[in-house]
Amino acid sequence: MKQNLIFSIREKELQLSKLSEHIDKSVVCADLYNKILIEKATLKKELEDLQNKSIVNRIKHLLPHREKLICDYFTK
Repeated sequence: MKQNLIFSIREKELQLSKLSEHIDKSVVCADLYNKILIEKATLKKELEDLQNKSIVNRIKHLLPHREKLICDYFTK
């Protein structure tokens, strides 16, 4: 999953570099450039979330989790 996201991000970067030369020449190219830029940002966010989720999950498993009991709500 992570490797697929990294590969897709690299593809988007390559597409953006090719389209950057033609942005001023055509409205279609500018729209396509913007669309690919948004797709790249979305993929980067997914990759970031995937990495953060794994770190958070590791920490949660290391730390002991104490469940709240009903008497915890009534203590002063």
